[in-house]
Amino acid sequence: MTPITPAALAARLAAHRQPGETLVVGITGAVAVGKTTLARQLAEALAPAGHVEIVSTDGFLKPNAVLEAQGLMMRKGFPESFDAPAMAAALAGLKSGAVTVPAYSHAIYDVDPAAGRTISGADVVLVEGLGLAPGEMGQRPPLDLLVYIDTEEADVLGWFLDRFMGLWEAAADDPASFYARFRHMTEAQARDFAVQVWNGINRPNWLEHIARAKPVADIVVKKAADHGLFLL
Repeated sequence: MTPITPAALAARLAAHRQPGETLVVGITGAVAVGKTTLARQLAEALAPAGHVEIVSTDGFLKPNAVLEAQGLMMRKGFPESFDAPAMAAALAGLKSGAVTVPAYSHAIYDVDPAAGRTISGADVVLVEGLGLAPGEMGQRPPLDLLVYIDTEEADVLGWFLDRFMGLWEAAADDPASFYARFRHMTEAQARDFAVQVWNGINRPNWLEHIARAKPVADIVVKKAADHGLFLL
């Protein structure tokens, strides 16, 4: 494996951009692997050379009301929980004009209708999140490049627990938070519950669906326990 910094990875991506065209780059990997963080690091490195936007695929999740009606609340993040046609249309539209993209709030655990925004004229759009792996027919979403973040399960589980417990702690002062419903739990109980969520939902989704992106990705980076990146 070869160490690589976010700046060096950004340079690799920028080399694929054609003048006058929007480069659309997907970034995917397991839940809590650091997709959002890497997207922000890449955007910062790319910013001096042009207009960069970040889009989270979480915004294309079906609203909770729809997921509940379809019996999919416990499958959130799985392929069937996304509005796949809307996401495909938005990704394709990023190269041809203004596109309005929806947004998601982890605090309320739902799509936030008030947080959508319009993207236009970007030189590079970094699309981070789930839903970017090939479907059953092997077709990849409309992206110019796909980056897959690989890691060891013990590390990503630790990062997931850290994120869950951070949201759980913040909910103590935010009764509107989705995580407020878990505040009756002790810290140990909340952590045990988070492990159950990982084992019952996020781990199967990663192994059965998200990991399909790895063999078709243009760039695969391995993230170490100290958050260092390595090219595979």
